[in-house]
Amino acid sequence: NEKIKFAAVLDRAKAMGFDGVVTGHYARTQEGPMGRSLHRAVDPLKDQSYVLAVLNIEQINGAIFPLGDTEKVDIRIEAEARGLAVAQKPDSHDICFVPSGDNAGWLRDRLGSETGPIVDQTGAKIGEHKGAYTYTIGQRKGLGLTVPAAGGVPRYVLKVEPITNTVVVGTHEALAVEKIIGGTPNWCGPAPEALASAPLNGLVQVRAHGAPLPCTYYRSITEGIEKLISDLVEPLFGLAPEQAMVIYDGDRVVGSATITETK
Repeated sequence: NEKIKFAAVLDRAKAMGFDGVVTGHYARTQEGPMGRSLHRAVDPLKDQSYVLAVLNIEQINGAIFPLGDTEKVDIRIEAEARGLAVAQKPDSHDICFVPSGDNAGWLRDRLGSETGPIVDQTGAKIGEHKGAYTYTIGQRKGLGLTVPAAGGVPRYVLKVEPITNTVVVGTHEALAVEKIIGGTPNWCGPAPEALASAPLNGLVQVRAHGAPLPCTYYRSITEGIEKLISDLVEPLFGLAPEQAMVIYDGDRVVGSATITETK
């Protein structure tokens, strides 16, 4: 968890009398009339503002990102010129604590391989799995189905139900998402005042390297519970709850929330 790790490092740094923490993350901060804000890195292929959107304004104020305004290729050239071994270090594309890249195997070693049903949208059993956690929303291949679909229509994972250990599959059309609902938002700066009266236009990103999608976003408060809601201009196919949705205004990170529901 980036927020927990960064908060711990920042607290320790302040206790030692330092002003902030310098990290190698690809992101930028800017000073504005409302204070400091978090922004995308100049290099779009290495931008890490999505994962840093969990930081609150106090943590952003204590963060220094010296690489954010430089392309990764130029960083490698500079490192090479200074004789640093990391100049040729390959980029990492795996989860840092699963260096083998076998995410399913890593989970299976810790959670076991409890079998369960794979069902269609009517609830009819059409296969069996060896661990619901190895399936991803939108997955098409490797489902282990034993009952063919009528007309050979491809089927996709629509839902993973950990409580019942059930995987639900269906048509591609059933994956369409037009509304994303998140829990209590984390604002990477002052909360947008206009959200109290009307939706705002912006961009929402739901994966670390996913495309930013045009949306209108607004805040909902019911019985004291605050939610962040995004209505997509065009539907998105295949989105799992518990991912983060991050709202952008251009390249500025407005805030984020953990997805609790999609419609």
